Amino acid sequence: MTLPRTANAALPSPPFKTAARAQPVFCYAVSAEASPGLLPRVIGLFAKRDLVPRRCHAATGGADGSDLEIDLQVTGLDRATADLVARGLRQIFGVHTVLLSEKI
Repeated sequence: MTLPRTANAALPSPPFKTAARAQPVFCYAVSAEASPGLLPRVIGLFAKRDLVPRRCHAATGGADGSDLEIDLQVTGLDRATADLVARGLRQIFGVHTVLLSEKI
């Protein structure tokens, strides 16, 4: 037995949902010396907190390629924890500067 096909079958509309509060995205800009172990140490600070960055971009720079610029975007943090991670990043040997910003 086959069911009749309808051209414009109306589907029930989903129930009304209230808009969930958007999670803040914390953006880290890390400037460091380009060394092979530095990027894993930076990512490791987030892994210890069971976080995976939404975005991660790393590139070498400088006239001789001795600088490493890392940009990360992370959700799932509150402001206090984001500041704590930034302080931890600044403690990594070879990191020159860490900038932190927040967007919603």
